[in-house]
Amino acid sequence: MECRHCGSDLHLNFLDLGSAPPSNAYLSFEALSAPETWYPLKLLVCEACWLVQTEDHAGREQLFTHDYAYFSSMSTSWLNHAQRYVGDMVQRLGMGPHSTVVEVAANDGYLLQYVAQAGIPCYGIEPTASTAAAAKAKGLDILESFFGVDLAAQLVAQGRQADLMAANNVLAHVPDINDFVAGFATLLKPEGVATFEFPHLMRMMEHNQFDTAYHEHYSYLSLTAVQQIFKANGFTVFDVQELPTHGGSLRVLAQRIDSGKRAVQNSVAAVLSAESQAGLTTSGAYTAFQRKAEAVKNGLLAFLLQTKQKGLRVGAYGAAAKGNTLLNFAGVRPDLLPYVVDRSPGKQGKFMPGSRIPIVHEDHLWADRPDYIVILPWNLRDEVTQQLAQARSWGARFVVAVPALEVL
Repeated sequence: MECRHCGSDLHLNFLDLGSAPPSNAYLSFEALSAPETWYPLKLLVCEACWLVQTEDHAGREQLFTHDYAYFSSMSTSWLNHAQRYVGDMVQRLGMGPHSTVVEVAANDGYLLQYVAQAGIPCYGIEPTASTAAAAKAKGLDILESFFGVDLAAQLVAQGRQADLMAANNVLAHVPDINDFVAGFATLLKPEGVATFEFPHLMRMMEHNQFDTAYHEHYSYLSLTAVQQIFKANGFTVFDVQELPTHGGSLRVLAQRIDSGKRAVQNSVAAVLSAESQAGLTTSGAYTAFQRKAEAVKNGLLAFLLQTKQKGLRVGAYGAAAKGNTLLNFAGVRPDLLPYVVDRSPGKQGKFMPGSRIPIVHEDHLWADRPDYIVILPWNLRDEVTQQLAQARSWGARFVVAVPALEVL
């Protein structure tokens, strides 16, 4: 396989999780009687540009379907994060009614709703019909399409260039990362700004977040790799912010190489230096991650087997993609974990891909009164434990499996 950015041959293994179905391919009851499509799930490292990436097995159309089940607005903390972002960018860039904001991967309008409330013209680009419909229901202008240079050129011809472009948790989701980034450089006004948020590879490795690996994540990103990708596609990174979201993310601020005038901040060199010190530009740093992932798998299995032997009840919360990666890698099935609670109506009544564990309404949790509640989206552990605080009244305890098994 060749690197999807620079074309170099890939030889360095990072993580092998065997095989799994797409993590957001939730199953209907009728689908339980049919076979599922599983793909190998293996990550490799490019030793030329240091982009970590999945093997190519599934195209974007197979992963981001019309009934895509991830709705960003289900998380209160993420909505708060989006609202703060809008306020910060309005102030920093001096935006107002004269400006245009474009969000790529607008999902259900979780972010653009705050842009619209601020009186700033905006539109979103979102390829999945399910989330696009939710955004449109909020009165937002949404183009249902995948993004790249061709679409960007069409929008420029229509006079729809952007002063600010936002791309939250989508840079990792694109198979043709060069075309995607070049599209931003095309659609952005000469002195405009584009921001990209993505989970930081350095934090993924530091905190053993192997369950963030799934087919929809084509790339696992360091600033070292992103800076090279951007430079090759007409962008300069001028600032970077470290964020606590998704277990540790970066927000990269970029401008066009040919016309951007903002000074490069010291934050860029600081993060690059931290990555270098962590060994992200050497092959040796990537070789131990497999053993760490296997330790998490073994810890979760030991816990679930022990609770079953003791006759204790256990349920899970959060039918998240990262949870599907963990459960399928560990081989967990309904005999060890009988249900997963989720607040999203689009997931309730369905089944987790691969493990086929039923996804239920929160009322099921209150009726079952389990002894343990496994929080699958560990990045939301504080939000979930507060939301489900009532469960402690019958003695329930919360559990997370990543970075290591912990009973809270």
